[in-house]
Amino acid sequence: MTIHFSTAGEGPELDTKDAIVTVKASAADTGGYELFEVDASRGPAVPPHADPWAKGFYVLHGRITVCLDGELHDLGPGAFVHIPAGIPNTFTVHTPHAKFLVLTPDDAMGEFFREIDRSVPANALWPAAVPLLGDIAARHGVTFGELVP
Repeated sequence: MTIHFSTAGEGPELDTKDAIVTVKASAADTGGYELFEVDASRGPAVPPHADPWAKGFYVLHGRITVCLDGELHDLGPGAFVHIPAGIPNTFTVHTPHAKFLVLTPDDAMGEFFREIDRSVPANALWPAAVPLLGDIAARHGVTFGELVP
């Protein structure tokens, strides 16, 4: 395996419709895990959903509330939350922007993000883009549902 180095502002950018996701390290770079830098605007993100992969959020700046299985967690700079695979979750940004890191154990989330970026038209604005995500989500094992905070 080779050493992978990513400087500030470097990495492929993916438009996931609710955020701009910069790939800081892909599974191919690390031999396994992936690291993303997420820049999300104020407001709710993806509807409540469950992913078949685990993920961890580490907030760099801004404030977000993460809803996990109906329980709210307020996260500011320096806060971390681990989200196990299969747990219903979503997040809301409370500041004009929030930037946070997302760490996943393999390439599943990255493949999902890459397909959204490739397949959903650039002019599809959030939240109107949500119905366009259904088939993509199904192919990647992501299920949508309700959370009761």
